[in-house]
Amino acid sequence: MADQIITGIDVGTYQVKVAIARVPKNRTANQAPEIIGTGFAESRGLKSGYIIQEADVARSIKSAIAQAEKSAGVIVKRAHVAIGSIGLEETYSRGEIIPARADSEIVGTDLDKVMQDSEDRIIDHIPNRRVLHSIPLRYLVDGQEVLGRPQGMRGNKLEINSLFITTYEQHVNDLINTIENIGVYVEDVIASPLAASFVMLTKTQKRAGCVLVNIGAETTSMVVFEDNTPISLKIFPMGASDITNDIALGLKITLEEAEKIKRGGMTSATFSKKRLDEIINNRLVNIFTLIDTQLKKIKRDGLLPAGVIMTGGGSSTPNITDVAKTTLNLPARTAVLEIGKNSKIKDPSWAVAYGLCMWGASNDTQESTKIGVVKQTKHSFFSWFHQFLP
Repeated sequence: MADQIITGIDVGTYQVKVAIARVPKNRTANQAPEIIGTGFAESRGLKSGYIIQEADVARSIKSAIAQAEKSAGVIVKRAHVAIGSIGLEETYSRGEIIPARADSEIVGTDLDKVMQDSEDRIIDHIPNRRVLHSIPLRYLVDGQEVLGRPQGMRGNKLEINSLFITTYEQHVNDLINTIENIGVYVEDVIASPLAASFVMLTKTQKRAGCVLVNIGAETTSMVVFEDNTPISLKIFPMGASDITNDIALGLKITLEEAEKIKRGGMTSATFSKKRLDEIINNRLVNIFTLIDTQLKKIKRDGLLPAGVIMTGGGSSTPNITDVAKTTLNLPARTAVLEIGKNSKIKDPSWAVAYGLCMWGASNDTQESTKIGVVKQTKHSFFSWFHQFLP
């Protein structure tokens, strides 16, 4: 049995990143995939994460894949892909069934049926959308909450509270078609915030409660964890490019100069540091206020002990940790990507691409891994989509 090769493709608005990982055939339970090749290219043809010019996007992806293939010495034929467009949304639902067995014991098929019932209740309310992830949040047996899975218990009624991550069907179809038209089979698609969480968050953080914030070029994403389970996911149409634009307008300089100043690579006596900090802080407050509003909506504002963990290209913005602490009233820190001393990638902006490799390396039975409960229904979307392919 040969080593397994896994490819992750992160199609971001600023860059396309491709990571190729090797999983040893005699892999131990806790052994992470080894990155053997990476490639990136400037993204073209995208707006806020969705495709507006397919040919341009295809060229960007093809360029990044070719670079990664050369680096790894392998040919990419299959890949796991992340989607992070503003079309990603969360929907909550509930379901209930009567256990099928005569002795009222709850079995595995009952868990599938109650989840399906909860999905059936929302499907008519989400036109043009497709479920990417189905996540059980809480089970109840005869009205009493169950800690863990209720399989093996007895009861007259099984209920579930569930979270569904959905996206526009057109967006995900366009992304899959673009990648498969350049000769790479898409094994599955995962929401970008979840992919990043596999490598940027520890079990301790996810158990205690935290929010992972990924500040990209044109979007900011957030995913909230509690008791090791994602309980909320949201994408906002605002990102690091907005900070650059604000600096350019506020200081009356070019976008190129503004980007250099934002990254700390350029100083000038023509503007005051106080004015620059004010411009940056105002936009950061806007971003974190959106996050705080979502936390209030799910009643977790100020109540996540592990705080806010920030990643993405915009997470290196000056003063971001202080602004996050003040606005969210939570502990805050910038995430560090730690995947081995000899790894080819160190920058946290690669978290999604590497997280996809983690996702691909796991299997459906690895409930104790970082992938956790999200993995349970990963094939449901693709069994639907690929039946329509030639």
